[in-house]
Amino acid sequence: MLTNRQLLILQLTVKDFIESAQPVGSRQLSKKPEAPFSSATIRNDMADLEDMGYLEKTHTSSGRVPSEKGYRFFVDHLLQPQTLAIEDSLQLRTLFHDKVGESEELIRKSATILSELTNYTSILLGPDTSTHAVKKFSIVPLDQQRAVAIIVTDNGHVENRIFDVPPGLTASEIEKTVNILNERLIGTSLVQLQQKLLQEAKHVFEQHIHQAEQLFSSLQQAIAVEPEERLYFGGKLNMWKQPEFHDFQKMKSFFELIEKGNPAMDLFQKKGKGIQVRIGSENKVIEMEEYSVITSTYSAGENMEGSIAIIGPKRMDYARVITLLDTLSSDLSTALNRMTIGQETDRRQDT
Repeated sequence: MLTNRQLLILQLTVKDFIESAQPVGSRQLSKKPEAPFSSATIRNDMADLEDMGYLEKTHTSSGRVPSEKGYRFFVDHLLQPQTLAIEDSLQLRTLFHDKVGESEELIRKSATILSELTNYTSILLGPDTSTHAVKKFSIVPLDQQRAVAIIVTDNGHVENRIFDVPPGLTASEIEKTVNILNERLIGTSLVQLQQKLLQEAKHVFEQHIHQAEQLFSSLQQAIAVEPEERLYFGGKLNMWKQPEFHDFQKMKSFFELIEKGNPAMDLFQKKGKGIQVRIGSENKVIEMEEYSVITSTYSAGENMEGSIAIIGPKRMDYARVITLLDTLSSDLSTALNRMTIGQETDRRQDT
């Protein structure tokens, strides 16, 4: 059981280390108006906090730094709610006031602005649409070599997939292709599209489409659902700015992790909504033991949910990041739900 003075000293130590990235000594804490105690008293309490596992002594200094246990206690019991700064609020407001046509664009911009505001690395995990069923196919030629396949799902989500068009493919054959896709694949989940295309549509392509093999191959590649496509990054290089990560090997491991889709997706909590904080070894990914990860969820329409993660050093500014994440996830949910309603209204008017 920590005394009130030990609680205060732990809180001040964590805050000081978050700001300075330098080990904290009793003398510098004794100069703070919030700690009207002698340097000797503070030193004794810091020694006790070290014995209890909340602080650690560094090899290069007489000062101490928070341990993982200390950070966890700080986040769970000593973190003080923070009001969003005016400049942060203004920057977030521009994100949602700017005209954005696609949900993916808004999610991508959110990742960028989060990394700019925090100076950490942000990852946004887009909603999992793979189980949603196809409602309608369209194909729009872009030029003589390329076209875009537009896939509308049963919940209003729209996927745009660019693919190569075989030379000489006529407008009539494009129309036939769309008809075949709609006849054979409506009701198929996105994750099963490739298999269903092979089973149900390939032989029909061969009967009616010139250069069917080439067109079929392009379409198969275009409609593949890859998990990493749902990941949007911001500030990948921001970790270089943190003094803890000037070590090349640490950064190499970090970049290798976030460049691989599936391991990066493991950073997100599988259960639980709202703000989640994982510190150091609490992360299940071994390369993340030197980092803290704060995640939150957002809504992207009916039965659709995505996640946001901020990755930073264990001494990250938890109060500010949590406030930013809480605000952004709420505003992003509102904006994406409005976009979904607007898209659904437009489709009803078109039919």
